[in-house]
Amino acid sequence: MSRRSRGAAFGPPASVGFSADGLEADYVVVGAGSAGAALAARLSEDPTVSVLLLEAGGPDKALELHVPAAFSKLFRGAYDWNYDTVPQPALEGRTIYWPRGKTLGGSSSLNAMMWVRGFAADYDEWADAAGPGWSWDALIPYFRRVERTTDPADPTQGTDGAQPVEHQRDPRPQTARFLSAAREAGHAVTPANLPTGQGFSQTMVSEHRGARASTADSYLRPAEGRAGLRVLTGAHVRRVTFEAPTDPGSTPRATGVYADLGGITRQVRARREVILSGGAINTPQLLMLSGIGPAEHLAEHGIRVLVDAPGVGANLQDHLVAGLAPAAPGGTLYDAEKPAELVKYLTARRGMLTSNVAEAYGFVRTPVADATGAPADLPDIEIIFAPVPYVGEGLVPTPGHGLTVGAILLRPRSRGTIRLASADPAAAPLIDPAYLSDPEGVDAATMLAGLAECERLIDTDAMRTITTGTWVQPAGGESMTPAERAELSMRRYSHTLYHPVGTARMGTDDASVVDPELRVRGVSGLRVADASVMPTVIRGHTNAPAIVIGEVAADLLLGRR
Repeated sequence: MSRRSRGAAFGPPASVGFSADGLEADYVVVGAGSAGAALAARLSEDPTVSVLLLEAGGPDKALELHVPAAFSKLFRGAYDWNYDTVPQPALEGRTIYWPRGKTLGGSSSLNAMMWVRGFAADYDEWADAAGPGWSWDALIPYFRRVERTTDPADPTQGTDGAQPVEHQRDPRPQTARFLSAAREAGHAVTPANLPTGQGFSQTMVSEHRGARASTADSYLRPAEGRAGLRVLTGAHVRRVTFEAPTDPGSTPRATGVYADLGGITRQVRARREVILSGGAINTPQLLMLSGIGPAEHLAEHGIRVLVDAPGVGANLQDHLVAGLAPAAPGGTLYDAEKPAELVKYLTARRGMLTSNVAEAYGFVRTPVADATGAPADLPDIEIIFAPVPYVGEGLVPTPGHGLTVGAILLRPRSRGTIRLASADPAAAPLIDPAYLSDPEGVDAATMLAGLAECERLIDTDAMRTITTGTWVQPAGGESMTPAERAELSMRRYSHTLYHPVGTARMGTDDASVVDPELRVRGVSGLRVADASVMPTVIRGHTNAPAIVIGEVAADLLLGRR
């Protein structure tokens, strides 16, 4: 779809395999985000197949959706589901803002574009839960199919895939200093995205020539001319529809969905299957609205129980991040909004606006991992670096020149839930990540150990040359001890790293929500393909594996796997 022609829909309404009104197709995909866009595009490669892709948000028109450094400008706006958690007792009773993309490309149109695949062991752990088809070795061909990487240092990275993955175009000089600080502190500086032995790296980003490359850009626009693909925006799905079993041994079969289209609720029909790709919040919400979920909870909201599935909305995991922000003398992304930087971007796709903000990262193993018997040679903390103070959950203006060095809790033991606030499909669900709630206190101890490592990096000679000795966050940090700064950062300033997963987990066990082929248990004709199926959150960032899940789902549906 060209930038000029974005509209409510593309694809002919009565082309290959569609009904006359355009509301019946072989496959109905709910959600045009990271997984859903990849899935719909791959399905439509088969010229005998019709695919109807439904997206609740509007077309991705805003300039800010395409300028990398502007992603936080989209928060709380028209392209955001604008979610908040319930109050978190371990975080001073705060509610935590959870932005999620509500437009073509979903959260790939709203995120910080970090392309961090995680470790081979993460996917082998998925295989332990959901079978060998989800192991690292089984998924490498899919990563290669997804990625179009320039100058990959790791031969497993793809070079001719659908999704552009680039080196930073114009990283700030402070980013190189931070990597020098990592070396000074004894950490390895390695190429990005090694399957094992990953150290500190400059961030690879899902950009193309300095502009964001969402899955709308990389998958949907190249598929625009296909007769078998139709995309509807402004299509909020209310529930999945089912056909009653025809004999005692069969299960209810998904026949389509009810969706709000232009202010009217319409039935959209699927001849073969419905696939939910709404993400770790909206997918379990839609399953519960459709009668698939914990029976007692559904009954509380007057929803007829189709399948008693306690796992729907359970097993919620997210990466919590807590950042320290030392002040800097100048030259940071605080200057990114100056007119000269806009001119650089618009004329040459250069300058500060090409930054994804989080320009470097690295993995460390804290003493807590050893003390608690965590798997050997695997990290429990990711350190993230930004050449700007990222404060106030990205919702407030940058207060001045500074840097951010943050600790990310990679494998939380805490588990949360997604639950319905009401039976109204327009009502936001109740999101409770239950941060730092594990009874043994391992999550909090790991975060504090990670923040201690942040302090050690900030205190290197390399970093002292680019900081002033004062603090942007926590304010007044000069008068605190490192331990006091860490505790305050964790309790008062921590927030999500935007990686919710696990709320419709896949597995070989009967308690899993979907089976290894992503089919929802207890019904037929319904699958899930998004981050909600991940049994455990990876030690990395979730956009890349979410796209891979969409690719795998397409192969499963077309019998190519």
